[in-house]
Amino acid sequence: MSEAATTRANPAPLGLAGFGLTTILLSTINAGLLPGEGPNLISPLVPLAFAYGGAAQILAGIFEFKNNNTFGTVAFTSYGLFWWWFALLQWSVGAGWLKAPAPAAVGVLLLLWGIFTFGMWISTFRSSLALWSVFLFLWVAFLLLAAGDLGMGTVFHTVGGWVGLVTGIDAVYVAMAEVTNGTYGKTVFPLGAPILKAPNA
Repeated sequence: MSEAATTRANPAPLGLAGFGLTTILLSTINAGLLPGEGPNLISPLVPLAFAYGGAAQILAGIFEFKNNNTFGTVAFTSYGLFWWWFALLQWSVGAGWLKAPAPAAVGVLLLLWGIFTFGMWISTFRSSLALWSVFLFLWVAFLLLAAGDLGMGTVFHTVGGWVGLVTGIDAVYVAMAEVTNGTYGKTVFPLGAPILKAPNA
């Protein structure tokens, strides 16, 4: 089999861009940066969460599976399905099919996602510094948002929105850096060396 037949494109930038842009939009809402409230703010986010935050990441996860990348498979598929959960919840509540969940229930869910993300973050110590920082900001954002929904104060929710905004911008940077560096065949936008090197490195 020829080299051209076995070489595959890198699906990570697709997943990171889908995650990053959707996270930026939600985080601007959580941080209180957009005027208005309620459905008028959420309505443009729901289709984006389905199409780009959700579908693009799930596709990236499938492609990472074909690339034998366990971390990429678990990360992109999981966060893609998180966005589908978010969109389905907003859609169902908005349509009157489900009652709005209690903030404490959402807080517990966000706490669980924070714990999951912390576990995923451990693996990024052997990835680039930029990807490591994305997961660092993400688990912190989840825990702050969880604290807000669990009744510890609205300031936690607002700060969580700001940290989420940094997370999204960071993810988009990593995506664009990987696309640009791959296109030019050299480092145009640095991603940083891993914090922990492989034993044989």
